Amino acid sequence: MTTDAVDAVDVSVYTVPTDAPEADGTLTWDSTTMILAEVRAGDSRGIGWTYGPRACASVITDVLADVICGRSPLEVTGSSDAMVKAVRNLTRPGVAGYAISAVDVALWDLKARVLGLPLHHLLGAVRDSVPVYGSGGFTTYTERQLGDQLDGWVGDHSIPRVKIKIGESWGTNLDRDLERMHQARSIIGDDVELFVDANGGYRAKQAIRLMNTARDLDVRWFEEPVSSDDLAGLQKVRAAVLADVTAGEYGYDLYYFRRMCAAEAVDCLQADVSRCGGITEWLRVAAVAAAHGLEISGHCGPHLHAHAAAATPNLRHLEWFHDHVRIESLFFDGTLDPAGGVIRPDPGVPGLGLTLRTADAEPYRIQ
Repeated sequence: MTTDAVDAVDVSVYTVPTDAPEADGTLTWDSTTMILAEVRAGDSRGIGWTYGPRACASVITDVLADVICGRSPLEVTGSSDAMVKAVRNLTRPGVAGYAISAVDVALWDLKARVLGLPLHHLLGAVRDSVPVYGSGGFTTYTERQLGDQLDGWVGDHSIPRVKIKIGESWGTNLDRDLERMHQARSIIGDDVELFVDANGGYRAKQAIRLMNTARDLDVRWFEEPVSSDDLAGLQKVRAAVLADVTAGEYGYDLYYFRRMCAAEAVDCLQADVSRCGGITEWLRVAAVAAAHGLEISGHCGPHLHAHAAAATPNLRHLEWFHDHVRIESLFFDGTLDPAGGVIRPDPGVPGLGLTLRTADAEPYRIQ
């Protein structure tokens, strides 16, 4: 089989304002920036993206494009390895890792399109549907806003698991955290799983006390109760609470995830395709988790993760994150429906199954 080599990499940057003020336990924001990479080989094109700073685009155009141009679109793992080596002096964590992730996803999309296969079939599907949980519940939401969002996930889409943000103002407003957790439970009822995410806002014993106080709410998922860099703190919380403790969204290489697993810091490992190195690294991270007897959960960007998740045996679920769902639904044809708490990659469409709606995206383009 002969194929054209990769001959161009195009990059565009979009900034989309939020639909309301948003914050979690440790950060506030009013917009989200997407860096979209398009990799071309002859008449074939693949797309990938990340959510991060505009500087990612410069890394792609100034460093990564030269690394992958001229290579076969079928040799994605080799291209990924070459990109990682090329950013040694930039350092991989942060902007360079985001940039590699976007291009890696585009390369996988391109390869699947060249071969005429949906990406999850190319990767080796183990399931045809992927569980998701509704995620948002920002600390800036009013009682009505939170209620409307929860009603949408549970009532309109029948998603059986939902997550809200807590740890407001670096864990200094515990009373409101508890009020919002009680509100969430009263809205979703007893049959829907309640997840919470502190974004590292608490101290370890503070997080334990909170969960003891909220024991009657049956919280099942406690994300980043303390900083994800505090492995001893995560392990301490994990040993003391009934909820599954999880972290890992800021990981960029296998060593990070190996340390987290070896420290017995989490009950379920998180990883983010848009940060960790794309689909290539996601699959390796999932294997590290499996070697430690753990499942893996996809952080944010559900349409980035869907196909890789369908090909991951030890997957738990993906995050159906409000901001990214909103942008991906606005920008792409072919987005997925979370009805019943699952998404199903289309087996009849090659690659990621997505097509950029250029006219809809263009008003948000800044580069």
